[in-house]
Amino acid sequence: MSALSLRLPNSIHRHMKEIASQEGVSINQFISSAVAEKISAIATENYLTARAARADRAAFTSILDQVPARQPLPDDL
Repeated sequence: MSALSLRLPNSIHRHMKEIASQEGVSINQFISSAVAEKISAIATENYLTARAARADRAAFTSILDQVPARQPLPDDL
């Protein structure tokens, strides 16, 4: 495990301390979880962007063209 020295504005530190206490976790656990969530969000965005770049618009349109036209079901509204 690595140690990290971090400077935060007092207001952020205060809010972080309050929320960590409410969640019943240490500030270190709170920060670790927050960073892990951010890493996951960025990794997901990168993955979806890469997938979108490989998309074939013509193939997508071709598949959608095969869907029959009909009125939506009452639960669909």
